[in-house]
Amino acid sequence: MGQLPVRRNFSLFFLFFFFFFFFSFFCAASSFNLSVISFDQGYTHLFGEGNLVRSSDGRSVRLLLDRYTGSGFISANLYKHGFFSANIKLPSEYTAGVVVAFYTSNGDVFEKTHDELDFEFLGNVKGKPWRFQTNVYGNGSTSRGREERYRLWFDPSKEFHRYSILWTAKNIIFYVDEVPIREVIRNEAMGGDYPSKPMSLYATIWDASNWATSGGKYKVDYNYAPFVSEFSDFVLDGCPADPLQLASAAGCSDKDAELESNDYSAITPLRRISMRKFRQKYMYYSYCYDTLRYATPPPECVIIPSEKRRFQDTGRLKFGGSHKKSSKRRSRVPVATTSDRQAAA
Repeated sequence: MGQLPVRRNFSLFFLFFFFFFFFSFFCAASSFNLSVISFDQGYTHLFGEGNLVRSSDGRSVRLLLDRYTGSGFISANLYKHGFFSANIKLPSEYTAGVVVAFYTSNGDVFEKTHDELDFEFLGNVKGKPWRFQTNVYGNGSTSRGREERYRLWFDPSKEFHRYSILWTAKNIIFYVDEVPIREVIRNEAMGGDYPSKPMSLYATIWDASNWATSGGKYKVDYNYAPFVSEFSDFVLDGCPADPLQLASAAGCSDKDAELESNDYSAITPLRRISMRKFRQKYMYYSYCYDTLRYATPPPECVIIPSEKRRFQDTGRLKFGGSHKKSSKRRSRVPVATTSDRQAAA
């Protein structure tokens, strides 16, 4: 009988912890004040003739992958910093080898010195959850990949969820449903590795059978085609700039100040708690803990002891999870669709 109060107190503590976890997680996910645009207000078809399908009201599009081609779209402008966001629903059923990408890049303008910020959704075999990664490139730093890989706390093929990329002169934040999952704070030691040139926003779906699922073990099965990803409620909040005209980018100071004053440009203490909880539970690879690639962590890495204890020297979880490197940067547009891309330009 003397142990009953202890058990009761433990139960109350557990319930309090459980409530606090979800309260903090979902409070941090309260909606931002966003101005959405239609597809035609900000984007144009990129590649995959017939595989980009607009809705009748112009507020959403579907990107399809079939055995002939994937598809994609691109923003009409390049932006010097910005907040790029969309509600996205991913393909369901068997999606091994299928990659859906939502990212910024200027690779078409600066082929060897490009910048890039990525969400890449990596598909999976039927019955297994989608996995995804984020990445950062600056000034062509493809040999210094900054990948992190994660699972999600929901099924992204069942309904729409919002994915967002914030890019300012000071920091980069990746959001899932208004929960920050990763922040990169600029410092001088990064040099040109911090993205600095105007970028377009892209979305694509394509066949990455050679690497996406278990290092290429599982391929795209076109018996499940077409694979359909849906995008809606687009946000393009940034300063349009000509990448070849430095004066146009220099004229973005007012827009930059406005961008940095928005609620999504700073991680509040409550959101930081949610980010820490997400990373502790759902991140299964981090380049910052991959001592085989980087004997000294890159300068932007913040080594958190509680995180580090979870990972091997490879940056992979000590128990569970997987990550296989590719020696080459992967193109978002398969070679077979280059003609489609040129025709759309």
